[in-house]
Amino acid sequence: ARRGIIIAGTGRSTRAMEPYGGTSAQSRTYAATVNRYQEVFGRGATVYCMPIPNAVAYYCPDAALGWTAPQRPVMDSLFAALSDSVRAVDIYPVLGNHAAEPIYSRTDHHWAPLGAYYAAEEFARVAGVPFMPLDRYDRRVVHRYVGSMYGYSKDIAVKNAPEDFVYYVPRDVKYTTTYITYTIDENYHVTAESRPMRGAFFMHYRDGNGGAYCTFMGGDTKITQVVTSTKNGRRVLILKDSFGNALPGYLFGSFEEIHVVDCRYFTKNIVRYAEDNRITDILFANNMIHASMERTCATYERYLNQ
Repeated sequence: ARRGIIIAGTGRSTRAMEPYGGTSAQSRTYAATVNRYQEVFGRGATVYCMPIPNAVAYYCPDAALGWTAPQRPVMDSLFAALSDSVRAVDIYPVLGNHAAEPIYSRTDHHWAPLGAYYAAEEFARVAGVPFMPLDRYDRRVVHRYVGSMYGYSKDIAVKNAPEDFVYYVPRDVKYTTTYITYTIDENYHVTAESRPMRGAFFMHYRDGNGGAYCTFMGGDTKITQVVTSTKNGRRVLILKDSFGNALPGYLFGSFEEIHVVDCRYFTKNIVRYAEDNRITDILFANNMIHASMERTCATYERYLNQ
């Protein structure tokens, strides 16, 4: 399809996927950036690295394998290059074990909230914090969802294969969400930021709305702080791209505070931010395409010095 998007399946099983083109050398650059954070934060915070596979790793048909690079070898190179002090969170086999379930969207470039649930569970295990099982969540559904991949591909088969966008809202835990919202220009540069303001973590989208992935925090262009009723002294800072948006909602029973920073929008010094908010854990949660970009690494380096 247009822009090299891979379209697989037919009818209501149609799936659109972005091909992957990263290399082991690029992943080692990303690992070096994560290692740099470990050096800077030292014993003040534990650093975790959880690269997120893209859907094509699990659902690419054999006939299209020549259009995409394998992600497992690149991820292995990334993990091998991490410092011994960095905690690797390998969700590749975890997601593979659940690939028959709807863990990735068929019509959007993101994973589905269920995939993020299994990833959050593995992160909680590695971090040694409690984790709320799915039966402690309310299931919500946006019907007739067609996500970003129709716009990317312009393939009518994607438009004609809507899906349910299913997400989960936690019960039995109290939380408040505070945002600093960025204003960005047409080149995605931050031009202004708001004062901290309370808001909802889960946004409501009507059936058929193609923006339903923004259910979580309303999107990327903000700093998010969630204060929960979980009192264990653990405060996590999630450094993420949009894939990471679906993770925090599963961690309200795991951390006392959850801070979320998008890798493309941040105007503060990350060290000072972590110190001011007494961060104990730092999670890198970027999908493999962003983890293979020099721009991502350069941005994270800038946050240490700006």
